[in-house]
Amino acid sequence: MTKSAHAVNTPAHFHQAASDCPNCGTIVSGNFCHECGQETVLHPPSTREFLHEFIGHYVALEGKLWKSLLLLLFRPGQLTLEYINGRRVRYIQPLRLYLTFSLIFFAVMKYGGHDTASAEVEQARTPAAATAHGKPDSKGGLVREDEPGEIASGTVELREGISKVNAHWGERIDRFSNLSPEERDKVLKTAFYSYVPYAVFFMMPLFALYLKVLYLGSGRRYGEHLLFALHTNGFAFLAMTLLMVPYLPGLAAGALWLWLAFYLPAAMRRVYGGSRLATGLRWIVLMLLHLAGIGLAIGAAVGFGIVH
Repeated sequence: MTKSAHAVNTPAHFHQAASDCPNCGTIVSGNFCHECGQETVLHPPSTREFLHEFIGHYVALEGKLWKSLLLLLFRPGQLTLEYINGRRVRYIQPLRLYLTFSLIFFAVMKYGGHDTASAEVEQARTPAAATAHGKPDSKGGLVREDEPGEIASGTVELREGISKVNAHWGERIDRFSNLSPEERDKVLKTAFYSYVPYAVFFMMPLFALYLKVLYLGSGRRYGEHLLFALHTNGFAFLAMTLLMVPYLPGLAAGALWLWLAFYLPAAMRRVYGGSRLATGLRWIVLMLLHLAGIGLAIGAAVGFGIVH
């Protein structure tokens, strides 16, 4: 039996340093293996350590998060410059930061009741409308109908066109159009939360491409634009999550909305340089392109969810 095989199959002795690394079998001295990096002084894992590992891996709540937050919140673009300039270990990785804040945003929206606000407003005013017309009101929910069956009758040509392209899709659209308002809301919400987060994430490379075109000749590589996209959109998710906090004072909400509006041009000027006028023009073009793209991506994602 080789030394490495013996090390792998021999039980580790906890609370004392091993002469051979329990993981790879390398002869070691000290508290860490110089080959694989594993600790040589082992102990039975505690519940607290399991929880810390889970939180640290999936939600990124660790010490370096707070350093990243300070720069992300109060110094637009500086976190991107830190990464570009090689100061990376002290901060959360860009992709992990973006995924963390987007995950929190969609979770708060879904479980905090914010996705039903428009439906509640509509439902609150429909009883009066129903009384005025002397008949039950079929409006309300996410998709409104002025008359029962309006959606089914008004989308005949569209559904026929979809059926010619894909019979299965046409069947699903037919079924959706004939659902009750409550059932349609349920299908739309399921489609939204199942596919929209992915659609928005896949808009990040396109966001970076917009920046690449807007800053042609700047010398910045595409990867740097993608890094900037992850940081700025991560901030946007964080800010929108804070705006959903219950009982947020009006003054604080107003200040946060202003900061959200002016954050991106401030970050662009810090990272890319240029005059305020040139940055402002680029920001307007970037936002028009991005908002249009986001709208199309959300619509496509929800449509995909309905037909699947």
